[in-house]
Amino acid sequence: MMANLGIETAAVTGLIVEHSWRIALIVVLSIAAIVVVGRFVPRLIDKSVARRSGESQEEVKKRAKTLSRVLVSVGKVVVFFIATFMVLSELGVDIAPILVGVGVVGVAIGFGAQSLIKDLIAGLFIILESQYRVGDVVRISDVSGLVEDINLRRTVLRDLDGAVHVVPNGEIRVASNFTKEWSRVNLNVSVGYREDLDHVISVINRVGKELAEDPQWGPLILKAPQVLRVDDLAPSGVGIKILGDTKPIRQWDVMGELRKRLKKAFDEEGIEIPWPHTKVYFGNLPQRKVFPDG
Repeated sequence: MMANLGIETAAVTGLIVEHSWRIALIVVLSIAAIVVVGRFVPRLIDKSVARRSGESQEEVKKRAKTLSRVLVSVGKVVVFFIATFMVLSELGVDIAPILVGVGVVGVAIGFGAQSLIKDLIAGLFIILESQYRVGDVVRISDVSGLVEDINLRRTVLRDLDGAVHVVPNGEIRVASNFTKEWSRVNLNVSVGYREDLDHVISVINRVGKELAEDPQWGPLILKAPQVLRVDDLAPSGVGIKILGDTKPIRQWDVMGELRKRLKKAFDEEGIEIPWPHTKVYFGNLPQRKVFPDG
């Protein structure tokens, strides 16, 4: 028995030595293919991705980066499986039954993992339709955050608390993209009922224009923040809606600076920013009768 084992071991060793140079060549070519896929696919995508109407250069770069990540990952997996089957073939292993088995397993997985297939199909459409890209701020499945990664199966978001959320693509019904092509300043401010609204509106529009002409903030603003309308007559004050357009993902920075400048301008102009007031009414107190002494 030991002799037979030794003969079999020698046969296997001889087979490996005989085909070692071919196996080494396959391994080297596979590594080279993975390197080529990782380096040249992103360059090819950058050159081939066409700029759509109204799309900025930054948006084109985001879309190209997202496509590159997915295609590079898929390409590396394909190269790995092809190299594995070639090595097995060189070792004399009949890969036909393996391929048949893989096909049967694939069919079984298709029936048993329908949610996975659903995720893959949804992810394919998300990427092809460019619904959102890496670097966008989105809200999907009641989760808002920055898109850190996308593949065919899931989307990874990081919220303002730093928490990472992994959302299966098949669970996404509505995707809201806050940073596609351009973003919007949507701000409500409240002033007191005693204020002259025409004066208040002129001050707000002046501050918005100055912000848009500022050397630091101007390049981030596409349309100066301006008053849209008197938006609300609230219990404590009059609400005024302000709108403006900014470059993608910069609306929050611009709104923060706009709030600061409005506060300073309102203080200088004596415009009241109201807070909740409560008046307590006790009614008419009955007059006290005064009786003379004695």
